[in-house]
Amino acid sequence: MAHQTKQYHAEIVAGSLLTNESRKIAALLLAGLDEKTLYEQVTVNNILQKRSPASAKRQAKLIRNRLSPLAPAVWTMVSEGSHEQATQALLVAAIMHSRIVGDFIRQVIADKVKTYQKYVSFSDWNRFLEECRLRDPSILAWSESTTLKIRQVLFRILAEAGIIESTRTMKIHPFSLRPEITAILKEHGYTYALDCLEPLQ
Repeated sequence: MAHQTKQYHAEIVAGSLLTNESRKIAALLLAGLDEKTLYEQVTVNNILQKRSPASAKRQAKLIRNRLSPLAPAVWTMVSEGSHEQATQALLVAAIMHSRIVGDFIRQVIADKVKTYQKYVSFSDWNRFLEECRLRDPSILAWSESTTLKIRQVLFRILAEAGIIESTRTMKIHPFSLRPEITAILKEHGYTYALDCLEPLQ
C-alpha cells in the first residue's frame, strides 16, 4: 500500500488540495510524461500559472508526490471528474501521502461525528499534535511556523473537502463519500483512507 507510514512529515505546508493545479498534473501523469518533461511544463510553460517557477515547482512536486503512488483510476477522477469527485479523490491522495491528515480525520473528526459534537477547534489540534509527538518524536524538530502552517493547511483541506463548513466557523459538515470513490478505494486496497473517511458518514 502506497505511502503507508507511521512517520509524520511536513510536506503538506506546500499546499492544500490544490484542485485546479492537481487536475493539470493528473492529466500530465495520464499522458505518461516523464518527470523531466512534466517539470518543463510546470516551470517553462507555467501551466499552473504561478508567479514564480520556484512556487510552481514546489506545488507540482507536492501534487506529484500525492498522486504518483496511486492508481491511474484516481488520476482520471482528479483530471476528468466533477468538482466533487476530484475533490474527494484529492482528499484521498492527501490522506495517503500525509498521515497527519488521515490520523486527524480518523482520530479527531470521526470521534466528534460519533459523539454528535458539532465543532472542531484548535484545542483539538493541539491535543492531537501532542499525541503525534509521542508517536513520532521527530515532530519536535518542527519550527513553530511550520507547525502553524501545517494546522492552517490541514483545516483548509477539511473545508475544501466539505468535512467542515469553513475555516471560520469550524462547524463539522455532513460528509458522504461518493460510491465511485469508495469503489476505487476498495478495488485498490486503500484501506487506510477508507478507515479515515467511512466513519464520517
